[in-house]
Amino acid sequence: MPIIASTLHVVFATWMALCATQVTAADKFPSAPIRMLVGTPAGGTTDIVARLIALKMTESLGQPVMVENKAGASGLIAAEAVAKTTADGYTVLMASSQLATFRALYPTTTFDPERDLVPVGMIATSPYVMVVHPSLPVKSLPELIAYAKANPGKISYAGSTPGTAQHLGWELIKRKTGMDIQYVPYKGTSALMPDLLAGRLQAGIDNVAVLTPYIRSGQLRGIAVTSLKPSPLLSELPTVAATGVPDFQAMGWFGVFTTGKVPSAVLAALKSALTTAMAAPETRDKLGAIGVEAQTGASEDLRALLRRETTVWTQVIKDSGITVQ
Repeated sequence: MPIIASTLHVVFATWMALCATQVTAADKFPSAPIRMLVGTPAGGTTDIVARLIALKMTESLGQPVMVENKAGASGLIAAEAVAKTTADGYTVLMASSQLATFRALYPTTTFDPERDLVPVGMIATSPYVMVVHPSLPVKSLPELIAYAKANPGKISYAGSTPGTAQHLGWELIKRKTGMDIQYVPYKGTSALMPDLLAGRLQAGIDNVAVLTPYIRSGQLRGIAVTSLKPSPLLSELPTVAATGVPDFQAMGWFGVFTTGKVPSAVLAALKSALTTAMAAPETRDKLGAIGVEAQTGASEDLRALLRRETTVWTQVIKDSGITVQ
């Protein structure tokens, strides 16, 4: 009995020491720099948002939050890297709306964003606008639908790269309206703009901030915004949902995630820093200047949005037979 009691005492003491170490580590978090992975090259909207938020979180956390670009597979490589790293909160992900499409676009991946990542908080949403070249004789979405049905296969369209919300938004509209229009893939917005402005491409959906100058100059004609409510930048345009496709919504969004199963105290520290960053007026002003609408930083909002987006776009990808090479 004394031997058993002694053994139990050692086990209990070891367990208590381990718990104390974990609590101490959580209390001191962060005690080293934090990496914020971005799945796009430097200079894009996601990268710009990441650097702004990283700077503000650094102020609250007292340790540098360093942005690291890890581009590839539309952001999947960066997301998988965060999911597979040690669950200590020292690696986070600045994710975009493509996070909701990875499992459907890359069926061989074992990565599941809802299982393998935990939301830290919602950063911003980015409304899109549907445009047509002025040579196309339509001024509204109903007119575009009617023209496309009268001229099947004659309208070409694009929306950033394959599998993005811009592209999938068009696919959803096609399925809901029966339009026969042809998708032309491009490697991003900058690649498609010359053809859209020249009229070789008749229609497009992309970021409101990017396309608004071309709409104002008359080089493109805006016909609807894809968000649930009108955009302040283009308040004169109706929503897609109000003009032909009920309940339609397609938008970009940005949120911070970290590795699943991080200690609760660590996650709380990250959430607090992000909430503080989003409450700062300068954060909201700077986000607005690049055409995205700041959110509150709430993790619950990000979790709900990811679930909704995954459900909607997975079905669109499946129904449309979309694949990414």
